[in-house]
Amino acid sequence: MALKTLNTEHYKAIGFLALPKPQRPTVDEIAKECGVHRATIFAWRKEPLFEAELKRQMIRNSQDDLPELIESLPKIAIRDGNAAMAKLALQINGMLTDKIEVEAKETGTTDVDALQKRIEAFRARQSETDELRH
Repeated sequence: MALKTLNTEHYKAIGFLALPKPQRPTVDEIAKECGVHRATIFAWRKEPLFEAELKRQMIRNSQDDLPELIESLPKIAIRDGNAAMAKLALQINGMLTDKIEVEAKETGTTDVDALQKRIEAFRARQSETDELRH
């Protein structure tokens, strides 16, 4: 059954799981701190609500390091000749986008008569070209 809300034990586990590996306790230690069995921790990790909050906590934990990370991207891209890193640095700075926007402007109604005249003119030119080829 899917989790509908998170309780104190969930948030405690999330706090531990969101830590970098060198600082993170083992699953057994986390389970003991939360007062649950280790299998419960693994079951929670399969829950979308739990995983979403874990990801949010990881982001909160790493926000202080983002300025240094972003600053280092161009240096790493240049030093290593890393195109993916260069692309990421450009995207972060708004200089490169994967999204292409097309703006359609409505010009009013279509002049059907003018369009038909252009089609007829095209057909006439096409006929003249065909006659010259034969």
